[in-house]
Amino acid sequence: MTNKMLFISLPVADLQAALKFYEGIGLTRNPAFSDDSGACMVWSEAIYVMLVSHAKWRSFTQRPFPAPGSAGHMLTLSIESRAAVDAINEAAAAHGGKADVNPPEDHGFMFTRDFADPDGHMWAACWMDPAAMAPKD
Repeated sequence: MTNKMLFISLPVADLQAALKFYEGIGLTRNPAFSDDSGACMVWSEAIYVMLVSHAKWRSFTQRPFPAPGSAGHMLTLSIESRAAVDAINEAAAAHGGKADVNPPEDHGFMFTRDFADPDGHMWAACWMDPAAMAPKD
C-alpha cells in the first residue's frame, strides 16, 4: 500500500516572508521542490505545505484570493506537549505571523492555541493527552 500524504497549497503574497515564518515555526524547506515561485515546506513524512506565489497560484486556479482577515479554513497540527503548543504560537508571532487569533482552549485532556501566518492562513497547534486518545474497553 502506498503511504498517504497531504500536500497543502497556500497562496502567499511575499514568498521570503512566508519562508521565514514557516521555518520559524519548525518546518524545513525541501529545495528539490522549491524555486523562485514557490517552496515545499516539510512538517512530517506525510505532510507538506506548498507556499506558492500569487502569480504561480494563478496557474492553478482563477478563483479569487481570500479577503484579508477572512477564514476559509483552519489547519491543525498535532503537537507533542502543551509547552510545544505555547512555543509554536510564540514562534508564529516572532516570525511575522499573529499569535492567539482565537482564545486558547484548555479542556484538560486537550490544549489548543490558534495562530495565523503572514498571509492570514489560520493554523491551530493542538496537544492531546495520549491517555485520553487510548481506546476505552
